Amino acid sequence: MSGLFITLEGPEGAGKSTNRDYLAERLVSAGCEVLLTREPGGTPLAERIRELLLEPSAEPMAADTELLLVFAARAQHLAQVIRPALAAGKVVLCDRFTDATYAYQGGGRGLSLERIALLENFVQGSLRPDLTLVFDLPVEIGLARAAARGRLDRFEQEAQGFFEAVRQAYLVRARQAPERYRLLDAAQPLPAVQAQLDELLPELLERARG
Repeated sequence: MSGLFITLEGPEGAGKSTNRDYLAERLVSAGCEVLLTREPGGTPLAERIRELLLEPSAEPMAADTELLLVFAARAQHLAQVIRPALAAGKVVLCDRFTDATYAYQGGGRGLSLERIALLENFVQGSLRPDLTLVFDLPVEIGLARAAARGRLDRFEQEAQGFFEAVRQAYLVRARQAPERYRLLDAAQPLPAVQAQLDELLPELLERARG
């Protein structure tokens, strides 16, 4: 029995974590076995790499260093958490995955998409998400929400132009593969966003039981 791999993507302040938890509750109540995880992170070692990536530092991090750290954390996460959960038939809900790398390191940092794809194939083999939910909202709204949470991490301190490029990268990927992506309007109040998830629930349950 193979599981179902669902990733949640979007720029800062899109509400991915809150909506991941909501979606998990709905799936569990429908009888699914669900694993919640996140990237970068998901294992003790990968969480330590996450700290390196997010913590502001006096030493600027080279874009290639950032990219390699992201995939190092992902390799550990896949080996220790994601692949075993999918092999056990679980629904894996992951807050960010490789689409975030294409958006942040590709769109935001301007790194070669071919270079990212090379690492994607090296680390993941043929594994890709079964479905990716993209929580889209205007950059200024997302940044205001992120600022309201308190201290900003290394990425959240980037200029608005960085996040405009991130958002566009997500939208381009969603347009290129509509069979894998579902675009949600995350600028709406939380109940309205979760109503969009409720509309998707029958499709998710059908996939999980398939």
